[in-house]
Amino acid sequence: MTSKVEVQLGKKGLTPEFLDGIKKRFEKASVKNIKIHVLSSARENREDIKKYAKEILNFLGKKFDCRIIGFSIFVLKLRKNRIE
Repeated sequence: MTSKVEVQLGKKGLTPEFLDGIKKRFEKASVKNIKIHVLSSARENREDIKKYAKEILNFLGKKFDCRIIGFSIFVLKLRKNRIE
């Protein structure tokens, strides 16, 4: 059974604590997906969300992928390394 975790990215943006929190959530065996809501105080336009998604993937590594839908970033844990 997989669980979905939801977190919010606020006005402080991507801090080391936020990134460590995401990584620790994925270390639990049951967590495969995390939905990150990017609040309006953390973004000015859609390019900011793309920048956040790229930084998150660079921090987590090659076993993760993401999808941007609206103002949310869905981070997925993959079984194999992603192909770039």
